[in-house]
Amino acid sequence: VQLQASGGGLVQTGGSLRLSCAASGFNQDDYALGWFRRAPGKEREWVSCISTYDGRAYYADSVKGRFTASKVNAKDAIYLQMNSLKPEDTAVYHCAAGYGCNGQGQVRDFYSWGQGTQVTVSS
Repeated sequence: VQLQASGGGLVQTGGSLRLSCAASGFNQDDYALGWFRRAPGKEREWVSCISTYDGRAYYADSVKGRFTASKVNAKDAIYLQMNSLKPEDTAVYHCAAGYGCNGQGQVRDFYSWGQGTQVTVSS
């Protein structure tokens, strides 16, 4: 599975960005795609996950109500619309593929992830 994230950038607090992830080389019947982020000095934090089984999206509490994940089957791509951005959202965002989602936006048993895209939110 190959994953490529894009769409990061520099925005002010309260601004918006949309991240994209192009995926290839996987079985669409049994996978999940999602996003995690990593800020300097911090551990990986899962942000969202979309299940291809039921199409539902799951989110971390820290982004609920602000971030919206979506998937375009025809393009094998997922998106993450990020609104009301905060400085604490600053991180490198990676997309990942796995076998399912948990309720906190984590991609379960993830086996592939792509190079990330930098998101910087200025205060």
